[in-house]
Amino acid sequence: MQYSNVNIPATTIKGIGMETQTTSMESLFERLKNYVENRIELLKLKAIDRSSSFASTLITYVVVSVFFVLFFMFLNIGLALLIGDLLGKGYYGFFIIAVFYVVVGIILLKFKDKWVKAPLINMLVKALHA
Repeated sequence: MQYSNVNIPATTIKGIGMETQTTSMESLFERLKNYVENRIELLKLKAIDRSSSFASTLITYVVVSVFFVLFFMFLNIGLALLIGDLLGKGYYGFFIIAVFYVVVGIILLKFKDKWVKAPLINMLVKALHA
């Protein structure tokens, strides 16, 4: 079967194909643009979620830490007064408590990487990565 009677110019056939190809390329670029915009928006929302989660966790730890500091401060004052009362001079108790904290401070300074730095880094990484 031969269609020699049909006279369709070759430019018309190419023109239809080119318009369809141009339209599909524009559609592809439009989809790509929308995809990139959506990805950026998603990354922004994830960053906001993680930072707000981290900030709320940090604020909670700060508030709880303040209460623990107040508790230990009053506990230490009470212990110092008790020890001082038992030894007969009130200020002896404060000296003993101060020496205790100097010894604890020296021990923490010696083992700071193992006992303080590594757990703190792990906690921060866990909080930011979750």
